Amino acid sequence: MNPRVASLLEQGQSIWQDDIARSMLTGGSLASMIEDVGIRGVTSNPTIFEKAIAGGSDYDQQIGGLIKDGKSASDIFVAVSVDDIRNACDLFRPLYDASEGADGFVSIEVGPALARLADDTRDEVRLLWDAVDRPNLMVKIPGTIEGAPIIEEMLAEGKNINITLLFSITAYERVANAYISALEARHTQGKPVDRIASVASFFVSRVDTAVDNLIDEKLATTDDAAGRSRLEALKGKAAVANAQLAYSLFKDLFHSKRFESLRAGGARPQRPLWASTGTKNPAYPDTLYVDSLIGPHTVNTMPGKTIQAFLDHGEVRRTIDEDVEAARQVMQDLEAAGVDFTKVTHRLENDGIDLFIKSYDLLLAGVEEKRASLSEAVGAG
Repeated sequence: MNPRVASLLEQGQSIWQDDIARSMLTGGSLASMIEDVGIRGVTSNPTIFEKAIAGGSDYDQQIGGLIKDGKSASDIFVAVSVDDIRNACDLFRPLYDASEGADGFVSIEVGPALARLADDTRDEVRLLWDAVDRPNLMVKIPGTIEGAPIIEEMLAEGKNINITLLFSITAYERVANAYISALEARHTQGKPVDRIASVASFFVSRVDTAVDNLIDEKLATTDDAAGRSRLEALKGKAAVANAQLAYSLFKDLFHSKRFESLRAGGARPQRPLWASTGTKNPAYPDTLYVDSLIGPHTVNTMPGKTIQAFLDHGEVRRTIDEDVEAARQVMQDLEAAGVDFTKVTHRLENDGIDLFIKSYDLLLAGVEEKRASLSEAVGAG
C-alpha cells in the first residue's frame, strides 16, 4: 500500500476510485490500484460509463452480440455495466471479507431519469441488486426528496445503498435519518444489521464552482474596496465549509443515544463520502478537496488524476473537524454577502440530475450508432 494511503487509512478514511472501464479489469490496472495503491472501492455513474464505452472498442463485441439478440439500447447498457460491476465486486471481495464488510464496495447507479420517480427507482434497484448478485455491491440512488423513502425501504430490505448527489445539509440529514430508520426497522424485526452498508455522497467541488460564479457576479458590480476584499476572501471556501458542517452533523447523529442500540447490534455508521473531489479551478491546489476533508468514518472517491496528485504531494492530517466554527462563519459571511446557499444547492441538485441524464442519452446514442454500424456490416456480408 502507498504510504500516503496507509496514513489516510490510519486517520479512518478510505480512498475509492471514481472511475471504471473494462480495460481496467482486463488489463489489470484496477487490481494494481487495489494491491499497490490501496484503493478500497469504486464508484461509477452514467458519465463514467459513457466515456468508457465511447472511448474505445472494449465493449464492441459484447454490444454486437446483444444487438443481434434484439436488445434495446438501455438493455445493452444495463448488461455491459452489470458485467463490469460484478467483475469489479469480485476483485474487491477479498478486501470486503477481510474488513468484515466495512469496505471493498463497488457502486452502480440507477438510471438518472428516475431521480424523482420513486416506484421506478425501487424497481431498478431490485433489478440491479439481483443482476449483480454480490454482497459488496452498492446501488446509487439520488438523495432527492422523492428518493428518501426508497432509500429507507431498500436499506430495510438489506441492500447496500450509496446515496448520491447530496449538496445540502438538509438533504444529508434526511438520508442519514433514513439509514437509521431502516436499521431500526430491521432490528425490531430481529434481522441482522451488521452487514448493511451505506454512504452519503456529498458533492464538493461543484459547490465552489457555483458559489464562486455568484461571487464573481457580485464583484463585477462592486467598486467598494473593502467589499471586494471580503468577497474575494470567500472564494474557494464554501465547499469545504459545507462538508465540514455535514460531518459535524454526522458526528451528532451517529454518536447519539438513538444509534447506540444499533451500534451494539453491530451496525456501522453511514459514512460521509466526499465526491466530485477533482479540483475544477486551476487556481486552487489539486488536492484541496482531499487534504481538507480527512477524518474518521469517511470516504473520498477520487478520479484517477486526483489520486495521482494525492499520491505525489497530498498532506495527511485530520482536517475535517479542525475548525468547525470557521466553517460556520464562512456560511454566515456568504449569507451576509447575498449568496442564497439554499438556492445554490437546489440548483446544483437539478443540474446534477440533468448532467447525468445528458450523459445517459449520449451513451444510448452511441449504442444506437453501433447498432447501425453492425447492421450495415451484416448487410454488406
